[in-house]
Amino acid sequence: MKNLFTVFAFLTLFSATSQETFGTITGMVNDASGSPLPFANVLIEGKKIGVLTNDIGLYTIPRIPYGKYRVTVSFIGYNKVTKSIEVNKNKPQLKIDFTLSENVENLDEVTVKGKTKETEIETKGFAVNAISTREAGLRSIQTNELLNTTVGVKIRQNGGLGSNVEYSLNGLSGRSVSIFIDGIPISIYGSSFSLNSIPPSMIKNIEVYKGVVPGHLSSDAVGGAINIVLHKGAKNNINASVSYGSFNTLQTNINGAYRFDESGFTIKASAFHNYSDNDYKISGRTIVDIAPNGVQTPIVARRFNDAYRSSGGMAQFGFTNVSWADQFLLGVTASDEYNEVQHGTFVTISPYKDRFLESDALLGNLTYQKRDLLVKGLDLNINGVYGKRNRIINDTVADAYTWTGNRLIGFDGEYLEYIWGSQNENGPTLAKIVRKVSSVRSGLSYTLNDNHKILLNHVYSGVDREDSDEMISLLENTFQQTSDLYKNIFSLSYELNAFEDKFKLNAFGKHYAQKVLNTQPVFNDDNTAVIDEVYQSNNDYTGYGFAASYIIIPTVTLLTSAEKAIRLPSENEVFGDAGDNLLPNLTIEPETSDNLNIGFRFGEFNVKKHGFTLATNFFARNIENRIGLPANADGLRESDEFVQYTNLENTAESKGIEAEFNYTYNNNLGFNFNITHMSLTTVNSGVETSVPNVPLSTMNAGLRYTIKDFIQSKSLISLFYNAYYTDEFAFKFAAGTNTTGEEEFLIPEQISHDFGLSYTFPKKNFVLSFDVKNIFDQSVYDNLSVQKPGRAFYLKLNYIINNL
Repeated sequence: MKNLFTVFAFLTLFSATSQETFGTITGMVNDASGSPLPFANVLIEGKKIGVLTNDIGLYTIPRIPYGKYRVTVSFIGYNKVTKSIEVNKNKPQLKIDFTLSENVENLDEVTVKGKTKETEIETKGFAVNAISTREAGLRSIQTNELLNTTVGVKIRQNGGLGSNVEYSLNGLSGRSVSIFIDGIPISIYGSSFSLNSIPPSMIKNIEVYKGVVPGHLSSDAVGGAINIVLHKGAKNNINASVSYGSFNTLQTNINGAYRFDESGFTIKASAFHNYSDNDYKISGRTIVDIAPNGVQTPIVARRFNDAYRSSGGMAQFGFTNVSWADQFLLGVTASDEYNEVQHGTFVTISPYKDRFLESDALLGNLTYQKRDLLVKGLDLNINGVYGKRNRIINDTVADAYTWTGNRLIGFDGEYLEYIWGSQNENGPTLAKIVRKVSSVRSGLSYTLNDNHKILLNHVYSGVDREDSDEMISLLENTFQQTSDLYKNIFSLSYELNAFEDKFKLNAFGKHYAQKVLNTQPVFNDDNTAVIDEVYQSNNDYTGYGFAASYIIIPTVTLLTSAEKAIRLPSENEVFGDAGDNLLPNLTIEPETSDNLNIGFRFGEFNVKKHGFTLATNFFARNIENRIGLPANADGLRESDEFVQYTNLENTAESKGIEAEFNYTYNNNLGFNFNITHMSLTTVNSGVETSVPNVPLSTMNAGLRYTIKDFIQSKSLISLFYNAYYTDEFAFKFAAGTNTTGEEEFLIPEQISHDFGLSYTFPKKNFVLSFDVKNIFDQSVYDNLSVQKPGRAFYLKLNYIINNL
C-alpha cells in the first residue's frame, strides 16, 4: 500500500490524451542600445499566458494553441511594445524579437515593480529565499558560496573543495536541514554528486525554506530545506565553461539541450569535472612540527594529503511540450569521486597520509510532468531515481607524519609507525560500502478555481546497504552485516487565495514512516555457530503546519508560518560510516521541533531609476530529542577521531531575527546587505548555555556594478564585491565559570572579502571572469577547528551557443 499513490500516478501518465495542437514562440527582448532586458514581462493578451525573460533577455512560451494573438512586452521604465502573431501548422515555431525604448516621461513616478518568479515564491507566506544563479553561473564560484550570501544561511565547510559540508539555517544544521535536487533527496545521489560539484550554470534557481517546509517537498527536517531546481527548458543551446585557479583547482562543466520541433523529441545532457590539490596554508595550536625529543614547534603548514577529484553527468531523452506530456524524460546519472583525508573530525596534531576515500554512483531517473491531465486544473509531477552507490575507505599505511609533510622520527632516530597499522586508531581497512538506493517523489494537484487548490504528495526513499572489508578474513566477510532503511512521507496540502489575491494560505499535514532493519552475524553463546542478530524498528509520526501571507498595502506584505516538524535519523546516523569516522547508533530516535516565523516584506519600490526592498523575519524553534554529539563527549578535544550521534536529553531553543535589504539603480548598480542575530541554548550540567559550534551573529554584504559598451559596443563588464562577517563562537561547551584554557576552543571573530569581474562580449555568447577570494588572506573557519583556504585567484571562460 505504501506505493499505491505512485502506482496510480504511473497508470494515469499513459492514459492522458489531447486533441489540441500547439505551437511555440521564442525571442529576445533588448533595449534601444541592444542590451538584453532580463525579467521583462512577455504576455499573450486574452489568454493569461505569460513569462519573464531570463538573465540574457531570452524568452520561450510553449504550448500555445493555434490561432491569432497579440503579444505585449513591458519592462519598468520602458514603453510597452505589442506585436500581432499567428501560430498555425505552417508556422508552429515563431521567433519574435522586441526592442523597448526608455520611457522618460514617467521617471518621476513611484511604482511597484511586477513580481519575478523569485518574488512570487518569497511572498507565499513561507520564510523562504529564492536565489537566482544567473550571475553566479558566469563566475568562478560554487553553489555553496552562492548560498553563503543568503540571509539566515551559513555554510559549514570542513576545508577546501570537496570537504564535508553542513548547511545551517537559523542555527540548525546537519540533517536538520534537508537538501533536494528537483525534490529528490540529494543523499540518494551520494557524496560524488553534491552541491560542491554541481555548477551554478546547471541550476535554474535555489529555494531555501527556513523552519517550515511546504508539503510538496514532503521533507523530514526541523531546520528547513534547500531545493535545487535544475533547468527544465528544452531550449536548443549549449553552455560550456572552464575555470582554473589557486591550489591547482580546475573546474569544468558543459550542459545543453536540443528539441526537435515537429515531434517534440528532446535530448538533454550535462557533465562536470572538478579537481583541487587543496594544498593551502593553515596554522593553529595543533599545527606543529614534532622533534625527535617530542618538542612541538608551532608552524605554518601546507595541507599535503587533501586532493579532491569528482566527475559526473546526467543524460536524458524523451519528449517535451507534447499533447500527452509537458515533460517525459528518461535518463541516467553517473558520478565518481576521489577524496584524500588529511585528518579526522578535528584538526589533529598528527595528520593522515595516504588515507583516501573513493565513491561512485550509477542511477537511472524518470521525470514526468503534465498540466491539465484528463481535466483542466489537474496536474501530475513524478520524479524517480533508482540505482547503486559504492564507497571505499582505504587506510592501510601505518607511518606517522607531522604537519611538515615528513615522517615522524622517534627518540631512537627511527621512523615511527602506529602499532595499530593504520592512520586512525581503528586499524587498517579496505572497507567497501555497497548501497542500492531508490527514491520516488509523486505530486498530484487539483486547482478547483482561482481560489482553491488541493495537493497530494508522497516521497519514498530506500537504502539497502552491505558492508565488507578486504583486510579481514574471507569467513568474516561472508558473515557481514546488512543494513536497510526505508522512509515514506505523505503530505496533503490546501491552498487558499482570497480577498482579491491579498490573502494566501497554505495548510498542510504530513505523515512519516521509517523502517530500520539491521542484521549482524554473531557467535552464539557457546561460540559453536554463527547466528543473525536482528534489530528492527517500524515507526510512524505525524506533523502539520501552515504558511500565510497578507498584502496590507501593495508595498507591504505580512508573512507567517508554523510547523510541528519531524526529523527522521539519516542512514549514516543510524548505521555509521567509517569514511567519515562515524560510529553507528541503531536505536537513535527522530527529533521534533515546533517552528514559528513572522515577517514583513516591504517593496519592491521604484523611485525614478532607484529600486529597493526590505524583508525581515522573526523566528523561534523549540527542538526536543535533538540529534547531536553528547554534551560530555571527549570528542570535542583534538585527540578524538570518531563521533557518534545520539539523542540529547535537554531541549534546545532557538530565537532570533534576520533582515535583508536590496537596492538597485538603473538596472546596473546593485547592493545587498543581510544580518542574522540569534540565540541557540540548551541545558548542560544544570546550566543554560549556548549550543557549541554554532555562529550566533552573521552579516553579508554585496555590491555589483555593470558598465555597458565597455571597450566594445554592446559588451558588458560587471564588477562584484562581497563581504562576510561571523561573530566569535565556541566549538565546545564551557566547563563552567572562572575556568582557564577555554579560549583555545573559541573560533575568533572573522571577516573575509571577495572580488570578481566578468566581461561579456558583444554577441553575449562568450564571458570571461576573474575572481579573488579572501582578498586579505584572513584565517577563516566555518566548522569546529578546521581552517578554510586563504587568498585565492580564479579565471573562468564561459561559452554559450543559443538557438542551435
